[in-house]
Amino acid sequence: MLVHWFLAAIHLLAFAMGFWAVLTRGTAFSRLASGSGEAGRVLLADNIWGLSALVLLITGGVRAFGGYEKGVDYYLHQPLFHLKMTLFVLILLLELVPMITLIKWRVAKARGTVPDTGRAKVFARISHAEALLLILMVVAATGMARGVTFG
Repeated sequence: MLVHWFLAAIHLLAFAMGFWAVLTRGTAFSRLASGSGEAGRVLLADNIWGLSALVLLITGGVRAFGGYEKGVDYYLHQPLFHLKMTLFVLILLLELVPMITLIKWRVAKARGTVPDTGRAKVFARISHAEALLLILMVVAATGMARGVTFG
């Protein structure tokens, strides 16, 4: 029982950490676009965002498919689980271009060159959209945990 509780707590805390990190990254991108920010802040928030996503993947996978929660059959037949996974895939798709760009920023920084920050405003919007999708994932997860079904 303690393992179930621990996994659930870590999973929920990873949502909170991810939400904070992606909002912070979006704000840092906005400041960078306006000329008052620095790339280092974006990269730090992005590191935390990436770490939280990894924790979410691991704890979510273990909880759903490792025999610690309601079982694979429950999740695979739960519409809100499908919604949650769809939102997750949307976040991943939105994240592709910023992730590739930020890898290039890290390479540029390691070489001592200035990264191209021309798309910072777009990446700020993407980050904030991802934060909204995370909120919707939590809403779906709470309904799923309560056994909410449709039809």
